[in-house]
Amino acid sequence: MRYRLDLTLRHAEGALARVLGATERRGFRPLSVDGEAQPDGDRWHLCMTVEGERGEQVLEGQLAKLYDCLAVQVSPC
Repeated sequence: MRYRLDLTLRHAEGALARVLGATERRGFRPLSVDGEAQPDGDRWHLCMTVEGERGEQVLEGQLAKLYDCLAVQVSPC
């Protein structure tokens, strides 16, 4: 199943790599990634489309635990 992730990340070195790594380790394959810095310069807004067989709660819960992840919302595509 495909899911769309809307994330707000701290503008920190390695934040994107940690999000992608957690996503792949939970069995989801990233299909597209798009992001931009917020005007305050301290945060990133990231939209990502992923595909996987596991439920969205698994991914949302794991990403929410990341220190650099300030907000996460997962919805089916």
